Amino acid sequence: MRWQVQEAKQKFSEVLRHAEEEGPQVVTRHGEEVAVVIDIREYRRLRGRQPEFRDFLLEQHEEPDDDFALEIESIVAARTADLPRQVDLGED
Repeated sequence: MRWQVQEAKQKFSEVLRHAEEEGPQVVTRHGEEVAVVIDIREYRRLRGRQPEFRDFLLEQHEEPDDDFALEIESIVAARTADLPRQVDLGED
């Protein structure tokens, strides 16, 4: 079902009920799709279990040695200090 933003705000409980019972609810603004309300079970299914970045890197090596593990730890430490950055996708 599709909902305009104003209607979705006014009938939020109904939007949630429809998401639980009928599936994804699309929210539009000025005719453009801007959001989807989905049941939490569907969200969890779609999200799945995502390994931590560190664990993912370590799993790529059959038997990581201590030096490799220390290098991964330093990469992860540097990565967590970074702020999100803007990415230029070349779209205007």
